This record gives sequence, structure tokens and C-alpha cells, in this order.
Amino acid sequence: MRTSHQLALQQLTDSALPTGAFAHSLGFETYIERGLIHDADSFGRWLAAFIGQQLTYSDGMAVRLLYDGVPVGELDPLLTAQLLPRQVREASITMGGRLLEIGAQVFPSADLAGYQHLVTTGRAAGHQPLAFAVVARSLGVPLAEALPAYLFAAVTSLAQNAVRAIPLGQNAGQRLLGRAADDVAAAVERIGHLTPDDFGAMTPGLEISQMRHERQRARMFMS
Repeated sequence: MRTSHQLALQQLTDSALPTGAFAHSLGFETYIERGLIHDADSFGRWLAAFIGQQLTYSDGMAVRLLYDGVPVGELDPLLTAQLLPRQVREASITMGGRLLEIGAQVFPSADLAGYQHLVTTGRAAGHQPLAFAVVARSLGVPLAEALPAYLFAAVTSLAQNAVRAIPLGQNAGQRLLGRAADDVAAAVERIGHLTPDDFGAMTPGLEISQMRHERQRARMFMS
């Protein structure tokens, strides 16, 4: 059973999973346009900040709180409300919708069907971290494995997109991932000590950069 859930987790976090993550920079393209990200080191600094902020206090907390037993119907509108940049909010919903569709076909469960019903009846938006957490928990994946896997999958997608956008070499992208592993581990540790009141605490600068992307003159990404 352990091998079974580990294989399922690998499928859920595979970069080839067609959720559309390749189409989103989640704000770093704005920094490229402003010249603040221009090489592997500058992107690495942005990525470390993103892991320590959005992936910790937003996505990561959403996953942990669902595992803690907070109903998905309560978490979904909270996540919608805290994702202030429209493009990032829509990205979460778009990728979450694709993950719900894939999960229903490959990993069906009563919990997943319940979340889908909330979405189809307009009572939930269907966010990516919550869709992932519902599927992972229904498969018996423990939080100690699900949370770092989710965070590192998000980091991997961003690094792959940075390789195309900056651009960087493939080896540089892998070095970035190697360094980011420590940041992910630190985020997992921090998430374990946060309280529900910390859910959604974000750095305004990151949100502003994500909002500016919507009006950027030239873009490669949807967010």
C-alpha cells in the first residue's frame, strides 16, 4: 500500500501532468520585465522569497489545514478571498479544475466527488492546492509526504518556466532546484508551526508584481 500511494503521488506531482502549469510564472515575469530577474542567481532569490511567502502561507497552509480536518467548503472561499491578484486567482482555479478532472478519472473518491459537486453547483471555485490535498488524502498519502511533494512540484514548474523565459540552461535549472530543496524543507517545517490566523499572510510586493503582470506590455505567461 505504501508503494501504491508513493507511485500515485509521483503521478500527481509529475511535471507532465496536464494542469497547465507551464503557462504561469505567478509573478516572476514582471520582475524579468523590470530587469530585476536576469540570471539564475536573481531568479533563485525570487524563488526563495516565493517559497517562503506564497507557497508557505497560502498553498502550503491550505494543504495542511485540509489535512487537519477543516472542511474543503470552508477553505475554498478563504483561498479565493486571499488571492488578491486576479491572474493568480484564476490560475489556481484553472489548474485546480484540471486536477479535479484528472483526479476523477484516475483517482476517484467520495471526497473528490464532494469537492467537484461544490464546484459544479457554484459553492466552491476549485483551487489547485485543495484539489491536490483532497486527492492525496483520499489516496492515503500522509501529510509529511504530500506537503513537500506539492511544494517541490510547484517549484519545479516555476524553474522550468524560468529556463524558457530568462532564459537559462537546463543544467542551471537543475542547480536551482537543488538549492531550492532546502527552502522547501524550511517551508514545510514553518507550515507545521503556523496557526489558522496565519493563513493568507503575504508580502504586498509580491502581490503588486502579480497584479502588474496583467497590464504588462509583452508577456509569455498567463500570470
